[in-house]
Amino acid sequence: MYRIIALLCLGLTTATAHAEEWMVKKKLAVSFDDAKESVVMAIENRGLVINYTSHIADMLARTGSDIGATRQIFDKAEIVEFCSAKLSRKMMEVDPHNIVLCPFAISIYTLPGEKNTTWLAYRLPKGEAAKLVAPLFKEIAAEVGQ
Repeated sequence: MYRIIALLCLGLTTATAHAEEWMVKKKLAVSFDDAKESVVMAIENRGLVINYTSHIADMLARTGSDIGATRQIFDKAEIVEFCSAKLSRKMMEVDPHNIVLCPFAISIYTLPGEKNTTWLAYRLPKGEAAKLVAPLFKEIAAEVGQ
């Protein structure tokens, strides 16, 4: 009996771990510049505003020596932050704690040693917010690398 209970608990733990997936990443066979341009166009074509572009690879390269780091993590890496006033409001009306999802962000990056490959990634919203925001991310990601 204890074995059955232990197996059931293990099965539930595995299902929970899979259900806690927190990001979507997409491997693209396009250049970094083409991927970024596609992301920007997909966002702006929806009437959304880009708030900021964070230059992650540049920041890591600039600060690495200050902290004794020598490993290069990215060749290029940027995070494009954007907002939808309509979606953000709906999302926070459902739960004010969804503020943590704002601004929306999509990462575009290349890894050392990976030729002709660019990655696109974004955080996967959960709960009621996912129903509102996930389709937007999915549509934008689908347009990149076509």
